[in-house]
Amino acid sequence: MSATAGQAADPARSLVDRFGVEPSMVVMEIGYDDDVDAQLRDALIDRCGELVDEDTDEVVDAVLLWWRDDDGDLVETLIDALGPLAEGGIVWLLTPKAGRDGHVEPSEISEAAPTAGLQQTSTLNAGRDWSAARLVPRGSAKVRK
Repeated sequence: MSATAGQAADPARSLVDRFGVEPSMVVMEIGYDDDVDAQLRDALIDRCGELVDEDTDEVVDAVLLWWRDDDGDLVETLIDALGPLAEGGIVWLLTPKAGRDGHVEPSEISEAAPTAGLQQTSTLNAGRDWSAARLVPRGSAKVRK
C-alpha cells in the first residue's frame, strides 16, 4: 500500500503528520473537554504517547490548546502555554469552526497571538468541527509554513 493510500484510509494520521508531531516529542494538552476531536487526539497519542497536562514540570515540544469563545482570556492562556515550551516549540491552537458552538473569530486569534509573543504561521482543517492555527514564538527559528 502506498503512503497516499494509507493517508486516505486514516485522515487523522495524515493530519498528525501535518502537525509535525514525532514519536519522541512531549505534547502538552490544554482545554480538553468532551467536545474535542477524539479521532485527532487518539492519533496524536498513538504517535507520541500520552499527552501531558498543563501542570507538568516537563519541557514540552508542542502544546495542543483546545480553545472555545467562552474559555476566558486567550492572551493569558497563550502566555501560560509558552512557559514549558522548548526552544523551537509549537503551539497548536484548536478552535471550533464557524457555525459551531464556541467559535472563535480569526481576528481574535490574530490580535491575541502577537500580544502573547507568538505569530501565526499557518492554519489547518483539524477535523469536522475544529480548525488549528500554528503559532510559534516570535523570532523562533521554526517560523516556516
